[in-house]
Amino acid sequence: MPSRLPAFRPPPALLASLLLMGLAPAMARGGDEHAHHHHHAASAVSRSEITLALPQVKLRSQDGAAVMFADTLDDGRPVLLNFIYTSCTAICPPMTRIFAEVQESLGADRPRVRLVSVSIDPEQDTPQRLKDYARQFGAAEPWLFLTGSAAASTTVQKAFNSYRPDKMGHTPVSFLRRGPGQPWVRLDGLAQAGDLLRELRPMLPPRP
Repeated sequence: MPSRLPAFRPPPALLASLLLMGLAPAMARGGDEHAHHHHHAASAVSRSEITLALPQVKLRSQDGAAVMFADTLDDGRPVLLNFIYTSCTAICPPMTRIFAEVQESLGADRPRVRLVSVSIDPEQDTPQRLKDYARQFGAAEPWLFLTGSAAASTTVQKAFNSYRPDKMGHTPVSFLRRGPGQPWVRLDGLAQAGDLLRELRPMLPPRP
């Protein structure tokens, strides 16, 4: 049976409002390590198209399976990808919640899309920790949460031009691709489920 999302699902507008509400206290504290996360989450979404070469690095899924990153993404399905880490308390939970909303909205098309969340804190994010995190959001196949060595994670982040030396500088960004060899759509900002689905649905091949 597919996993179900938790009972309470804040709508996208509420998620954005909550983030905005959290901005003032974070700024007032000054030393809050996630204050700038709130700032970026509240910014507008910008769209661009990019081309990149997927690195052939080995990572591990939330089930502990070793996977080759490029081969996993090049299985022919459209891909929706982001970068997260499990101890993040600002942008990562809403980003993951939005991916969960996309997963649910896809319905019968869910197996036709590869969702991928790559940890930018692999030294802390073990496969088991990612599995527990994925369960909180009702993640189901074929959504992969990937971790590995610090070097492998950095290589992937750099390939997507998303690397920050300090994980606290992590900004919300989502990537979508129709298929192997195709350009990627890059959405900088806290793209909502509707934004992602508008990009993703035309990428699905017609059903036979």
